[in-house]
Amino acid sequence: MPEPVSSKKKAADPEPAGEMSFWGHLDALRGHLFRSALAIIVLGIAAFINREFIFDTLILAPKEPEFITNRLLCKLGAWANVPSLCLDNLNLQIININLSGQFTTHMYISMFAGLIAAAPYVIWEIWRFIKPALYENERRHSRGAVWVMSLLFILGVLFSYFLIVPLTLNFFGTYQVSESINNQIALSSYISTVVSVTFSLGVVFELPVFVYFLTKVGIITPEFLARNRKYMLVILLTISAIITPPDIISQILVCIPLYGLYEFSILTARRVARKRREAEE
Repeated sequence: MPEPVSSKKKAADPEPAGEMSFWGHLDALRGHLFRSALAIIVLGIAAFINREFIFDTLILAPKEPEFITNRLLCKLGAWANVPSLCLDNLNLQIININLSGQFTTHMYISMFAGLIAAAPYVIWEIWRFIKPALYENERRHSRGAVWVMSLLFILGVLFSYFLIVPLTLNFFGTYQVSESINNQIALSSYISTVVSVTFSLGVVFELPVFVYFLTKVGIITPEFLARNRKYMLVILLTISAIITPPDIISQILVCIPLYGLYEFSILTARRVARKRREAEE
């Protein structure tokens, strides 16, 4: 990631080569967006062809008792004598009520799978668009930015899919306002829940990157993040309590990684602030 430099040093660095007009920048952006969209479409077509793997092995798997997370939680619940950790009572009946519902869902999930698979390449294309505007010193210190952002996004998607999604499905799938009402989940509702939870956690895991740039431009400070640490902990505990079974172990399993991400963001902000002070001095 780029390191802050003093105004004198930055002025001494050579200007980014090849000043472009507004239309030139727009044309370059169009090229990057076109290549990103093409990568998403190609990978989406591959996902469309492999329908059984995408749906039976990936999308629908978290609702089954045999899913790896559900089996591990059952073993953990038996070891810790916490029966509520075992998510083997989830019996979701997924139905389709639209004539074209299954086909449109197939198309939607294929494009979403293409977006997830192409995310590192899309991030790289965005970086290629931003790179010419940076000074040489900034380019040198930001060579790993694409890898960091891609890794954080993938970790967020995996964390959500293997832990948050099963717990969310268990909570909403077994919640009843009355025993006389049975849950029959519409296919579109199930898909939107899995997709939104998975993708949103992938974006949330980019928090250290957002904090890095916000600290660099002076919008937030590490002191602000540290001062509000207790409020963030309460928020994370509340979210964990909502989506997990009513026991402390499952809440901790969800809360610790998210809180660790926040602490890592504070460390990132402190590093940026320290480099800025050194440059100013």
